[in-house]
This record gives sequence, structure tokens and C-alpha cells, in this order.
Amino acid sequence: MVKVRRDTGKAVERLRAVGLRPTRQRVELASLLFRNGDRHVTAESLHDEASGLGLKISLATVYNTLHQFTHAGLLRQVVVDASRGYFDTNTGDHQHFFLEDEGTLIDIPGEEITVAGVPQPPAGLSVDRVDVVVRVRRG
Repeated sequence: MVKVRRDTGKAVERLRAVGLRPTRQRVELASLLFRNGDRHVTAESLHDEASGLGLKISLATVYNTLHQFTHAGLLRQVVVDASRGYFDTNTGDHQHFFLEDEGTLIDIPGEEITVAGVPQPPAGLSVDRVDVVVRVRRG
């Protein structure tokens, strides 16, 4: 049984609502991810944040947990290139600006972008979503 601290109660509820067992690591990471509104994190940045707070969680556990949260619908993964992926706590309809020089994502509200010409998928398949990443630079 996970010992629930006052600041982790919402994390436990969120995990149970999507069918995930509230292990210590999941609760700690969910508490960090969802405490201050929508955000974009990498596994490395979340691991650094957790370590800075004295939490003992391996980078492999952070990766595994982020993928579990994504599979459960708590997060959305945004891949900006073959070597960089982010996890987004905003799972609603939206796209992203990517500041290449800073490695930062900024949300674009879903109604501000229209995607035309999406091809018909092969028989038996349907389009789940279309991700758009607009690469920008300051200046």
C-alpha cells in the first residue's frame, strides 16, 4: 500500500482513474508533472527535477513511467526529431511551436491551425490525430 501524503492525494486519484496502480514512483512523478498546470518535459528534465527534490528514482523508471502515463492517456508524446521527444500534460486538441535553439515547446491552440490534404488511410485504418510542430527561432 502506498503511503499517501497530503500533496499526493490528487495524483493517486488521477492514477486510479486511468487504471494505474499508484506505486510510490508513479505517485511522485504524477505529483511533479501535474502540480502547476500544463507543461512539456523530457524524461531527463523530469528526472533532474525529481533528483533535485531528493526523490530516488532512476532515469529508466522515469522513462517507463512517462510511457505508461502516455499509454493510459495522462500524457501526449511529442516527437520533434529522431533524438528528441517531449511529454505533454495537455492532452487536448492543440499543436506546438518548437524553439529549436532553446529546445522549448509552446502550445498552439487547436482552433488556430488547420491541416488540409490529410491522405485517406489504408483500408481498415483511421486517422487518430495529426501532429504539427512549427519550428521557430527568436529574432
